[in-house]
Amino acid sequence: MATTLRWLGHGTWSIDTGKQKILLDPFLNDSPTAPVKADSVEADFVLVSHGHFDHVADAASVAIRTGATVVTNFEICEWLAKQGVKNTQPMNLGGGIDLPFGRVAMTLAHHSSVMPDGVYGGNPGGFLLTLGDKKIYFACDTALFLDMKVIGEAGLDVAVLPIGDRFTMGPADAVEATKLLAPKRVLPAHYNTWPPIEQDANAWAARVKAETKAEPIVLEPGGTIEL
Repeated sequence: MATTLRWLGHGTWSIDTGKQKILLDPFLNDSPTAPVKADSVEADFVLVSHGHFDHVADAASVAIRTGATVVTNFEICEWLAKQGVKNTQPMNLGGGIDLPFGRVAMTLAHHSSVMPDGVYGGNPGGFLLTLGDKKIYFACDTALFLDMKVIGEAGLDVAVLPIGDRFTMGPADAVEATKLLAPKRVLPAHYNTWPPIEQDANAWAARVKAETKAEPIVLEPGGTIEL
């Protein structure tokens, strides 16, 4: 069965391998663009890139309801444990772990991280997932950085990049990131949730197509692709 990648709006993604369901950065109940609410998603694993509310808001409730294991940095694991989350897998930048669905490596991200209650959220990160013979890179919230070239040397099937600007890379830098990463396909995220991060994703996709070898794919919230 092919792995399916579904955008749930903003920075939230659902990955269904056919055997396990993985939820990335669950922000659903308070998201104006999410097509589903937190009580309707299933997850065996929840990945959290950093502590900002728009990436961690529903992590505890989903993990508690489903019994999912949360994979994130040590500090966020400790914070979630105090919210009642029983199963966590702590890690940090540059590290990787093998899980039933494949391998997760936590990559560098240039951003900030603080929990919704003001507690320090550890280092922000992205994720490089190895699912069988496929590799997916979620840059999550980050600025452009040159080491993306090293991440791309893994041979990426899909890269997911923020294009919202203001708090992350904007469209122009996301085009440059695509050049460094050299993925087969690239998808935008973290845009059009609120007016300050409104962007024309189709215009960005046209630049990607013209300036890189990657295939740009623009999804609407709820949209899916197969790997």
